[in-house]
Amino acid sequence: MKEFALIFRLNDTSDFKPSPEQMQERMNWLGSIAAQNKLADKGNTLLPIPGSAKTVRPDNVVTDGPYTEIKEFISGYIIIRVENIEEAVELAKSNPIFKIGGNIEVREILKRD
Repeated sequence: MKEFALIFRLNDTSDFKPSPEQMQERMNWLGSIAAQNKLADKGNTLLPIPGSAKTVRPDNVVTDGPYTEIKEFISGYIIIRVENIEEAVELAKSNPIFKIGGNIEVREILKRD
């Protein structure tokens, strides 16, 4: 089994205030993954909004970031354990974030030996 990060992105912070119904739909989606024993880490579902993060670079240069050129923001992530990226993508496709214009980045987590 491999691990993949599902990184949830929204277009702006106003999309980040879900209704109780939307929250229940998200929890049901997460619960279905957990019920399949494919949830490796629930992650942090409340990442900072844009402008509340900094990047420290060599020579103590500090910039806003980490990705000031990105128009969307990361609203959270989870780690799943599945056979391959195709299976990870299939799980991501059923997430309710798409109903509010969000998207999900699927990224394999490489383990060091």
